Amino acid sequence: MTDLALEKPRSQWADVWSQFKTHKGALVGLVVFASLILFVSIGPLIWTKDPTFINPDAATMIKTRNKPPSLEFPLGTDQLGRDMLARMMKGGQVSIAVGLVAMTISILLGTLVGVMAGYFKRLDGPLMRLTDLFLALPLLPLLLVMVLLFRDPLASAFGPEGGTFLLIVAAIGVTSWMQAARVVRGEVLALKEREFVLAARSIGTPSRRMILRHILPNVVSPIMVAATLGIANAIITESALSFLGLGFPPDFPTWGRLLFDGAEYIQNYPQRVFWPGVAISLTVLSVNYIGDGLRDALDPRIRGR
Repeated sequence: MTDLALEKPRSQWADVWSQFKTHKGALVGLVVFASLILFVSIGPLIWTKDPTFINPDAATMIKTRNKPPSLEFPLGTDQLGRDMLARMMKGGQVSIAVGLVAMTISILLGTLVGVMAGYFKRLDGPLMRLTDLFLALPLLPLLLVMVLLFRDPLASAFGPEGGTFLLIVAAIGVTSWMQAARVVRGEVLALKEREFVLAARSIGTPSRRMILRHILPNVVSPIMVAATLGIANAIITESALSFLGLGFPPDFPTWGRLLFDGAEYIQNYPQRVFWPGVAISLTVLSVNYIGDGLRDALDPRIRGR
């Protein structure tokens, strides 16, 4: 028996990874994003300073506020003497968590609407008009109205931090599913006319089984690409809300909130806005490059070239 016959066939995901590795920007983005995840998750276990600690002694607090980077405070301190490195780690946890949870909500909604509109012809018109309606709404004013209306009730029910987190991720998720829905709908419309779908329908396969076994596995590629780009959009949106002072409470740092707090001191202490700005930029750029790499790797017309 020849060596060729003994060689095991490569899996689809091995081919995807092989193609992904050829995209240098995507590899760099993956390394940067993984480094940021490690920074915000493992960093607090090493750097154990409390990000909300304010020295109770007024004289000491005044002496330690707005300090430049040093061995004691590697990223300096803020206007109340709080350690910026600890606040960057805590803020990164919140910002990345908001991006992941809001992306999950938007992808689930977008996939549901896209599959229903593409597979069931009678639902296509109403669901696409609903999508067009959401696309026509101005995003930022709508988010501001939602925050102003629901922030206090949710804060009283789940606490200031928990209520704000639920509100922000729900608001971003509910207002950012439309692009994913349109992409998934287009893929489903094309899949409906493929031979294997027509064959499954000819033997009486029910719609639920058809969608779960034949349609959804073949729209994973656009869903994964939309998910990576959705993380970046959610982080930018949360940062914009926090920068406008309508995000999380002042004592609950996010990267956007750190930017908002440091904007007043940008001329005298530019490092106050430099570090959160760099963190947001690196996160968004890395996720976008990962999305580009996934789009190329998951496209069978490109994979294998």
